[in-house]
Amino acid sequence: MVISVPRLVIAAPSSGSGKTTVATGLMAAFASRGLAVSPHKVGPDYIDPGYHALATGRVGRNLDAYLCGTELIAPLFAHGARGCDLAVVEGVMGLYDGAAGEGELASTAQVAKLLRAPVVLVVDASSQSRSVAALVHGFASWDPEVRVSGVILNKVGSSRHEEMLREALDESGVPVLGCLRRAAQVDTPARHLGLVPVAERRSDAVDAVGAMAEQVRRGCDLDALYALARGAGELSGAAWDAAAAVVSSPPPPLPFPTLGAAPPDPRHRPERPRPQTPDGLKDRGSGLRAAPRIAVAGGAAFTFSYAEHAELLTAAGAEVVTFDPLRDEQLPDGTRGLVIGGGFPEVYAPELSANEPLRKAVAELAFGGAPVAAECAGLLYLSRDIDGQPMCGVLDVSARMSERLTLGYRDAVAVSDSTLAVAGTRMRGHEFHRTVVEPGAGAAPAWGVRAPERRVEGFVQQGVHASYLHTHWASRPGVARRFVERCRTS
Repeated sequence: MVISVPRLVIAAPSSGSGKTTVATGLMAAFASRGLAVSPHKVGPDYIDPGYHALATGRVGRNLDAYLCGTELIAPLFAHGARGCDLAVVEGVMGLYDGAAGEGELASTAQVAKLLRAPVVLVVDASSQSRSVAALVHGFASWDPEVRVSGVILNKVGSSRHEEMLREALDESGVPVLGCLRRAAQVDTPARHLGLVPVAERRSDAVDAVGAMAEQVRRGCDLDALYALARGAGELSGAAWDAAAAVVSSPPPPLPFPTLGAAPPDPRHRPERPRPQTPDGLKDRGSGLRAAPRIAVAGGAAFTFSYAEHAELLTAAGAEVVTFDPLRDEQLPDGTRGLVIGGGFPEVYAPELSANEPLRKAVAELAFGGAPVAAECAGLLYLSRDIDGQPMCGVLDVSARMSERLTLGYRDAVAVSDSTLAVAGTRMRGHEFHRTVVEPGAGAAPAWGVRAPERRVEGFVQQGVHASYLHTHWASRPGVARRFVERCRTS
């Protein structure tokens, strides 16, 4: 199979240069021309893809060579770009910045090379003139395999400033494909973990994306950018497919062992009624295996998830439904398993706490032995409390805000058999939070982390697997297969 989707990588010398504004604006501007635009983000970021989705009407997808491996970058890209006229890939940090101590691994430059895509460099020109040429020359010549094919100048102060910048860049050989003036209206609010997600400010986010698109339309040569995208090299290989990935993953060992530790207080373990088989499906004894219903947390408090997770769960035979812990007072009928990803429960702690019926339903499900996969925000939601606000009480831990940002890639190994993995399974993950839980690990920890310091973290308790570590299941599709099978048999 040959992958020939026109594509651009939008990069920058450093964070804060305006990549998100330019990439999102380009996506929206091209979409408004009637093109089907595929949005992508280098790295583990969950927030920017929300803005990309708003700009294109398509799911924003991540391309992370650390979490998924270099071999999956092109297949995952092709999966997201199926049927599209153009793909725009927003980079991460500076063009050549990647995983600490790992060379180019997970950098925008590496992804651009793996995709054989031209790079457009977004430069914050607010405090320079002729020096911009030296900066662009350095980035364009650092790695001959990286095709820095154009520059978009951002935060240009005046017509005279633009003229000086263009004159300097004439000598660099890298064409100027856009020039954006300072515009406060495209700024988006941020807080302790970056931009405020789309789900929390939908109408304002729509206005912000519209402003980005208008600024890009006024300041960029869209025809030249599209021509550049069409010059991307062809890629060979098949697009990633969730069903094929699940089938090729090792089958989960059965029967399942007794998993993890006992819950903190056996008195709070009500008998969990077995869900009724949904209409139209026969039970296990009839020869057909009913699709177990897996509820996935969503809404404003739980916005961090990779689209491939739900696709893998579905491919493994589950029925995936979404619920909002801020609004829904009960789990979806017939829920057999629960996935609670990342987000901002610390921001919505009073509202989550006030939804006592749902907190009790989650605790009942977990104490009844149902599989529960919780990452970061999910871990906090399962705790006793967040800064004194009562949560689900599934885990005997307390969570609080911290002044310290915990951020970085992690190389981890499963310490305990769980609903996600057998002990000894290696996975790579990412941490990004300003909270701490005390204690940080249970009697049966979830992971052993090897760097930057050796430690254990997380909790395996009956069917619960809870941890700060964000993982990408495309790298280990057997995780989804094992989880779904556990939902069937629990």
